[in-house]
Amino acid sequence: MFQKLKNIYHLLRALIANIYFGFPSRRLKVVGVTGTDGKTTTTHLIYHILKETDHKVSMISTVFAKIGKQEYDTGFHVTTPDAFLIPKYLNMAVSLGQEYFVLEVTSHRLDQNQLFGTSFEIGVITNITHEHLDYHKTYKNYVKAKEKLLSMAKIGIINEDDESFKYLSQKSKVKSQNYNSKVKSIKRIPNLTLFNQCNYSAAYTVCKQLGLSDNQILTAIKTFKLPKGRLEIVYDKEFKVIIDFAHTPNAFHQLLPEIKKLFFGQFGRLIHVFGSAGLRDVSKRPLMGKASGQYADLVILTEEDYRIENPNQISSAIASGLEKEGFRRVYYNFSKNYSKQSYFVILNRQKAINTAIKLARKGDVVIITGKGHEKSLCRGKIEYPWDEYKAVVKALKILNFKS
Repeated sequence: MFQKLKNIYHLLRALIANIYFGFPSRRLKVVGVTGTDGKTTTTHLIYHILKETDHKVSMISTVFAKIGKQEYDTGFHVTTPDAFLIPKYLNMAVSLGQEYFVLEVTSHRLDQNQLFGTSFEIGVITNITHEHLDYHKTYKNYVKAKEKLLSMAKIGIINEDDESFKYLSQKSKVKSQNYNSKVKSIKRIPNLTLFNQCNYSAAYTVCKQLGLSDNQILTAIKTFKLPKGRLEIVYDKEFKVIIDFAHTPNAFHQLLPEIKKLFFGQFGRLIHVFGSAGLRDVSKRPLMGKASGQYADLVILTEEDYRIENPNQISSAIASGLEKEGFRRVYYNFSKNYSKQSYFVILNRQKAINTAIKLARKGDVVIITGKGHEKSLCRGKIEYPWDEYKAVVKALKILNFKS
């Protein structure tokens, strides 16, 4: 009952904001992008293609809002701004003479009616996998929340490779265009990871629907750089250090084998540093451990916005999945050469990163996931400044590696 009342409250705020700003989405071609994983990369790529082909375009993503030439911070741990800010940003874009707007959208905002009054030209769903079940309770409810974006759009674009496709293709009443990772034009792009093939295919399909040619799209793609904190190589000498925002079991299954395929020599090890957010989907934690255990050689469990939960308990839940893959807990001693399938628990994230880099040998890859671009780390009820990139650079300096 409380949630229903809250959703009505958000609907009214969205309606009032749209009335106040004159329903600005009606004067733009708005592309909405939602999904469990890949939505930030897809959002940035659509924006990049439109920008590179001389279209006037603005964007809101997990990383930042870009309205005309101005960048805006969207706040801590925020993907989609709230019901009042969305029309405000859209109206700013209209006042600057923008034509397109690319908006990264979460299932929470959709379910809470915070996008009420926003007209979408195109709605894209990248995938729907295990996440946010603390809020949605069931996978079916999660899919229904994402499906709302399609019902708000003139054209829906859905991923044939995803388990949600069967449901969405049957239930969606809007004109839909399907895509998959096998788009021939996209497969010609060199060094493209398998998980990004789907993201690039989604962006390609959107831009084709908007009237761009193959040549325009593929020429623009060649100059695209992944958003900050997405497969970002911070150190690349005797070993590699990579940071990525991956924080779901599916993201691990997509990311970790691709890293092994792209970066490993004969003797390299994969050292994985990660945690799981507090007061969020509890059921995914053992699945994250199990997924990491299927690909990593050494794992360091650490804090990741534990909020008011006990970080030791969060780590224990993840560890249960690791142990199913044959991992055993060990305690760090710099003089010891650890065997594969060992995991450590080092709750301080900086110390965990320091330790991972201490452990790294020639040919290894250290992958640090979960924070990516974010600028804060929540401990208790306080947001502490945090920069994953700077944390890696600090660790390298402590250990006398020149980045």
